[in-house]
Amino acid sequence: MIADQASTTGSAGSIAGHFVDARRRGVALPSYPGEKPAAMTDAYRIQDEAIALAAGTVAGWKVGKIDPPVEGRDRLAGPVFADQVVAADAGGAVPMPVFADGFAAAEAEFLLRIGTAPDPAKTSYTTAEARALVDAVHVGIEIASSPYPHINADGPLVTISDFGNNNGLVVGDAVPGWRDQDLDAWPVSLRINDAEVGAATTATMLDGPFGAVRFLLENAAQRGMAVTAGQWISTGAVTGVHPVAIGDRVEARFGDGMRVGCIIDAR
Repeated sequence: MIADQASTTGSAGSIAGHFVDARRRGVALPSYPGEKPAAMTDAYRIQDEAIALAAGTVAGWKVGKIDPPVEGRDRLAGPVFADQVVAADAGGAVPMPVFADGFAAAEAEFLLRIGTAPDPAKTSYTTAEARALVDAVHVGIEIASSPYPHINADGPLVTISDFGNNNGLVVGDAVPGWRDQDLDAWPVSLRINDAEVGAATTATMLDGPFGAVRFLLENAAQRGMAVTAGQWISTGAVTGVHPVAIGDRVEARFGDGMRVGCIIDAR
């Protein structure tokens, strides 16, 4: 279904309102609802407005890679709301909704859980300091979906403006003994309808999953966004961003035998 687009001034609040309304109604936005952000500050201002309008519980944050970097930044962030965090089932059949007429993709990711809330006044971290705040590592799938079908094609600033293109997490099993593991050495693959569409390791992802947590802590502190114990950090697409369609069966495989799956459903 396509949303009727009202006239817009292009302000951050107006753009955020269009995105939040389209997400609530499960409809698509055929064109960007205003003037596209020209700078990081503009993009995050729209996202911050949208978080306030959505009025949902932020249960975590997604982190994505920016390549090539924009304004010297090589990652972006977006909120994950509590009603979109789903525990995986044994059969890999948990339904995950996407916007049928918008953008939809699935990503294999390590999900790291914050165990100790950071000092909100601290705006710079080492990776070791970020790692010390994590109390669990799980395997998972991020569902990337937006009412706006060109969200990825239009670049990272547009992606940031609509919740970082996040529409949910599938939380799989915990990685046992993760503190003694080298996650960068784990093979990761993603399959859609039993066909492998991507394979890689986190060694190709900047400074890895814990580096993604470091970035998120700094980003949130600089924006005045609280990071709390129990929140998830979805640390980036290991094998890439893989388009999906309604009815697709998705399975991510990690290391020696860990798997998590879902079925793509219409929102």
